[in-house]
Amino acid sequence: MRGAGGSSGGLGQFFLGLIMMCTGFYLLLNSIIITSNYGLGMRLYSVNGYGITSGMIMIIFMFGIGFIFYNAKNLFGWLLTLGSLSALIFGVISSIRFSFRAMSAFDLIVILILAIGGLGLFLRSLKKY
Repeated sequence: MRGAGGSSGGLGQFFLGLIMMCTGFYLLLNSIIITSNYGLGMRLYSVNGYGITSGMIMIIFMFGIGFIFYNAKNLFGWLLTLGSLSALIFGVISSIRFSFRAMSAFDLIVILILAIGGLGLFLRSLKKY
């Protein structure tokens, strides 16, 4: 009988590594806190000391939508709409802050051992002996 991935590695190592890896990465991602202070009056970009807010980008977005509904083949309308939409998405993503919850060193070590040790076991089970 062949092991995991058609190799001679063990199925037990495969499933143990998979369970450890999934548990460790779940606990790691569960301990991250994501905050954002995004709003329509928030300054996204600065040009020569003047701030471009997300509300200003929404006005450009509305003009682009208007141009598209007036004439769907209008390249300028598509450029306005897609450019402002990508600027809004970039602004939201760049305003996100990641931080860890308060945890003990033991908790972090257990999470890292589960995640990285499980990954190692998982990959070792795919290797041929």
